[in-house]
Amino acid sequence: MAPIVTNLEEIVEGYISKNNVMIFSKSYCPFCTKVKNLFDSLSVKYEVLELDHAENGEDVQKYLIEKTGQKTVPMTFIKGELLGGCDDTMKANAENRLLRLVGSAQNGVSAAGGVAEAAIKDNNVVVFSKSFCPFCTKVKDLLDSLHVKYEVLELDQRDDGSDIQAYLVEKTGQKTVPMTFIKGTRLGGCDDTLKAHAEGRLLDMAGATESNGIDASAILDLDSYQYDLVVIGGGSGGLAASKEAATLGARVAVLDYVCPTPLGATWGLGGTCVNVGCIPKKLMHQAALLGEAAKNMKHFGWEVKEENVTHNWQAMVSNIQDYIKSLNWGYRVALQDKNVKYLNAYGEFIDHHRLKTTTKRGKVTEITAKHVILATGGRPRYPDIPGAKEFCITSDDIFSLPYPPKKTLIIGASYIALECGGFLHGLGYDVSVMVRSIFLRGFDQDMAGQVGEYMENEGVKFVKKCVPTQVEKIADPQDGEPGLFKVTGKYTNGDDFSDQFNTILLAIGRDACTDKIGLDKVGVTVNSKNLKVPTDDRERSNVPYVHAIGDINDGKLELTPVAIQAGRLLAQRLFGGASDVCDYVNVPTTVFTPLEYGAIGFSEEDAVKFFGEDNIEIYHQKLWPLEWTIAHRPENVCYAKLICNKANKNRVVGFHYLGPNAGEVTQGYAIAMKLGATKKHFDETVGIHPTCSETFTTLAITKSSGQSADGGGC
Repeated sequence: MAPIVTNLEEIVEGYISKNNVMIFSKSYCPFCTKVKNLFDSLSVKYEVLELDHAENGEDVQKYLIEKTGQKTVPMTFIKGELLGGCDDTMKANAENRLLRLVGSAQNGVSAAGGVAEAAIKDNNVVVFSKSFCPFCTKVKDLLDSLHVKYEVLELDQRDDGSDIQAYLVEKTGQKTVPMTFIKGTRLGGCDDTLKAHAEGRLLDMAGATESNGIDASAILDLDSYQYDLVVIGGGSGGLAASKEAATLGARVAVLDYVCPTPLGATWGLGGTCVNVGCIPKKLMHQAALLGEAAKNMKHFGWEVKEENVTHNWQAMVSNIQDYIKSLNWGYRVALQDKNVKYLNAYGEFIDHHRLKTTTKRGKVTEITAKHVILATGGRPRYPDIPGAKEFCITSDDIFSLPYPPKKTLIIGASYIALECGGFLHGLGYDVSVMVRSIFLRGFDQDMAGQVGEYMENEGVKFVKKCVPTQVEKIADPQDGEPGLFKVTGKYTNGDDFSDQFNTILLAIGRDACTDKIGLDKVGVTVNSKNLKVPTDDRERSNVPYVHAIGDINDGKLELTPVAIQAGRLLAQRLFGGASDVCDYVNVPTTVFTPLEYGAIGFSEEDAVKFFGEDNIEIYHQKLWPLEWTIAHRPENVCYAKLICNKANKNRVVGFHYLGPNAGEVTQGYAIAMKLGATKKHFDETVGIHPTCSETFTTLAITKSSGQSADGGGC
């Protein structure tokens, strides 16, 4: 075989396009030999390029990885289409598809096949879809958000749709839609397309160079810039990006300004997580857990009278706020140590690369930057009803509330709503939660229902299928005591709701803080539905020098560690010559409700929709933590569940846990799932006894069996 020397892409593509069957191989690889022997046994003519013998074999493999996402050889192409590796080739043969695939290149295709082939050939990007499929919609929405032009064939709306799908199944072995092709090569389904986006390959494959009419060459560079990078927003992601960029030698400034809540609450540097999110939430959750522990102490021999155990709201708030202020100061010191300029000012664009900063006292300054990172985060949403902003609070207010909330109504059923409701009830307050539809939208609904059921059994009241219509003041807060307010609402059946509460906390969602920072003046595209900024695989907006990370990055996870990771990697790409992108797949998370909930990967509902019910096996088990036994806490409420894809060696695609220390339990398994763990891997792992986590190493009961999942003792 002649060595590869120049114009690598053209030559590789030539091998693929000019040969009916093309195998990229390594001469010493047993799996490559297996594939070549198979074709030999079938008397199929093929061309092979042994990469370990080619002069630029390593570069060829890098190109193929970029093109296909497949990181190993053999790599088999038939009629210009990637079949896959050894397993894929063997599977195609076992399913009697291989010879038909090879033969179809010689014998022509059906009319439906001709339509499919024409669509694949004539369009840079084509998506075979069904209009009702949520996963098809997810792929189309992703391409729309990236401003990638594509052709779509909705198979359910065509007379020949079933024939086209039958042809595609025969051609590719993929039995479901969506099916994405880029430049004539099959990328795959929803999961493959999202993975290509997360790995930073999708836009490069599609060859997208401009979007939304913004031509990078039309944006004039300035003669000089005060800063290499300006970050708008001093939250977790913005701080991570700014410090990393400064470490790499960039001149960096951070703009951070907190607009007060309607009740006047404000806070220091650090963003939502530190000031009004994860940190104070977890500390108040811990306070509630300690209250529960106090009730259990007598069962462990401690002689404590429950009537002597009381909680002081003001003391808790004061101590938490003191700790947060120490973090605020620490962040300022860290920026100073990294030579990052901290500007406590509101930032907004006035033109390309130019920003106006306004301090609390109204001082206006103009600065320039070569790159801008938007990391403004979000703020709680208020319903459009009388009295909402005047008399209600949000998560922006609860953690610094100067008086105990007492009888509280929480409006919403998000994780913020249930977490706040949980710790307030745990601290001894009368708590009601008004739920419009379902608990924990976006999470596994089996698990969400169990979280709600546990809270209800513990004494939290739920006002279900109801929405508020008005809030009226009866009495103002005074002398360290809350006020009194009347809430009226409407049930979905038309009945009226009315009750009085000392505190009403709104938790109905959050809006991105992008509408008042001048994005329209530089042409940055914003999703009108949620005000978030669509970006590409590398967090770039449609304006090349403007990037977005964290909660305002459209379609990405709203989690602090995700923002930190994305910000750090973005800075490394901008100023360190790196290429790694943030991986948004299989990110673990935990909801700190009274019964904590940890999750990774697919919910049960999404797994069934995505992989097909016949391909899913669910292993589950109720458990009773040892610490709960002699305290007589509820049995069979903690729960472990693994969702496995039978079609892929029982790979674990969903992990779900209800029980104590959910964050600690879930974090470790996230690594296993990143590495593609199967049920067999879990089974082969030796558990630590006695722990809740060990349950995942012994799961044997499947939902499909119908057997009871109730647990026993050790």
